[in-house]
Amino acid sequence: MAYRVLVHTRTTAYRHDSIPAAVAAVRSLGDAHGFDVVATEDPGLFERPLDAYAAVVFLSTSGDVLTPAGRTLLAAYVEGGGGFVGVHAAACTEYDWPYYGELLGARFDRHPDLQPGRALVGDRTHPATRHLPPVWEFTDEWYDFRPGPDGSARVLVRADESSYEGGGMGDDHPLVWCREQGAGRVFYTALGHTAQAYGDLDFRTHLLGGITWAARGRAGSVQRAPVAGSGRSDPGA
Repeated sequence: MAYRVLVHTRTTAYRHDSIPAAVAAVRSLGDAHGFDVVATEDPGLFERPLDAYAAVVFLSTSGDVLTPAGRTLLAAYVEGGGGFVGVHAAACTEYDWPYYGELLGARFDRHPDLQPGRALVGDRTHPATRHLPPVWEFTDEWYDFRPGPDGSARVLVRADESSYEGGGMGDDHPLVWCREQGAGRVFYTALGHTAQAYGDLDFRTHLLGGITWAARGRAGSVQRAPVAGSGRSDPGA
C-alpha cells in the first residue's frame, strides 16, 4: 500500500530540460519506496481538494502555474497539514502571490553560470541530508535568493561561495531548508538544475528524504492505493 504524491511541472517562464529526467527519478523513487506519483502540468487539478495526496511537489515550475482557485486550495491544503516540496526553479514561481513566498521561505534572485562547487552540509540529522558528507561536491547554478529564508526555516545546506565564481550572498548562503507552515511541512532544495543530477545517488537520496519528510504528516491518513514495486535498487533515506 502507498500514499500519493502530486508532482507539478507546469512552466510559464523558463523551462528546464531536466524536467523529464526529474519526473522519471521521482517515479522510480516512489516505486522503490512505497508512494504513488501523479505527475501533472494541469492547473485544473489544483481546483479541487488535494486531500488524496500526502505531499505536493513543485518540480522546477516557473512563472504563474496556478489559477486563483488553485492558489486558495493549495494554501488550505498546506495550512491543514499537507506536505509541500519545492525543487530548484520552484523558487522562480508565483511571484505575484505573496503567500507562496511565505510558504517556500525565499524567492529566487539570480544565479551565476552552471559550474561545480561545494555545498556545506551543516545539519546531517534530516532525512534529506543524513547520508551526505559535510562537504558535498556538486554541479549546479548556485541560486541566490532575495531575501534568504527567515528564522522560521531550518537551514540544512549552505553554498560555499569560495568554491565557485559569481556568488552573491556571502558566507550565509542557504541552499536547502525545511520549515513548518500552519500544520504542514515544507522542504526546499535549490539543487537539481541538470538532468544528470537525477541520476546521482546522493541527490536522489536527498530528494527522497525531502519528499518523505514533508509527506510524513499526512502519509498515514490519506486514501491509499496499491503500487507494484519496480524491483530497482534505489537509495533509501
